Amino acid sequence: MAAATLSVVVRGVGLVGPGLVSWAAAQAVLQGRAALVRAATVVPPPQRLPAAERRRAGVAVKIAVAVADAACADAGADPQTLGSVFTSSSGDGANCHTLCETLASPNPADRLVSPTRFTNSVHNAPAGYWHIAVGSRAASTSLCAFDASFGAGLIAALTQVHAARVPLLLVASDTPYPEPLHTLRRLPDALGVALVLAPVPTGETPDDEPGTTLRVTLCPADQAPPETPCREAALEALRQQIPAARALPLLEALARGVAATVVIAATPPLVLVIEVVPA
Repeated sequence: MAAATLSVVVRGVGLVGPGLVSWAAAQAVLQGRAALVRAATVVPPPQRLPAAERRRAGVAVKIAVAVADAACADAGADPQTLGSVFTSSSGDGANCHTLCETLASPNPADRLVSPTRFTNSVHNAPAGYWHIAVGSRAASTSLCAFDASFGAGLIAALTQVHAARVPLLLVASDTPYPEPLHTLRRLPDALGVALVLAPVPTGETPDDEPGTTLRVTLCPADQAPPETPCREAALEALRQQIPAARALPLLEALARGVAATVVIAATPPLVLVIEVVPA
């Protein structure tokens, strides 16, 4: 298979996870200047959502909206203009658990599913909440590739930026299942990461500002180096435990601001070989 390389520029980053309060607050850990102090994920209230929608939304929606908003703010981008790719390995585990409990009730009268539960059950619920909140009519893709969901989302985002030559928002997030599903799918906590990606500048317009470039090649796993681990042990534990955290080695390279090569799993048997080129 002939390998193809696509390039994009990173304009903004959003991050929330265990001990990772925000992209700015996580810089010292990602740069290797401080150790990660693991703590339960604190999801900031999604201010974009009206109060009624905030009450209806679960953690899966809230963390996706929070990191999307943070990445747009970091990029100085108008979210109303951005198309998006939302990816998650498991969707809203808590909502799935509640639906299963309701449908498994021995009493038929108790098996009625609320409209809110049904609305939040679809995989594109976070994308729907986000685009409604920011008033965007831009195209949106929601996908799932199990543990390779971040890599699959990055492929989708790359191809769309390359084809349309416009910036795009990529959001990857995961939240844990309650028991008994947690026993089968052990995600220890919620984590979300978002990137605003843009075409490589041509120098032809005032908007062509420099930024960190990602040159991404899709390769068969047997023709590429092994997946890149995180430099910090606690971050590496997160990378192995939460699918959206597969992005952490890339975030380490972005935070360090140095040239690097990062390998991230895509859908088997493929991997993404990412050359990080600082401005």
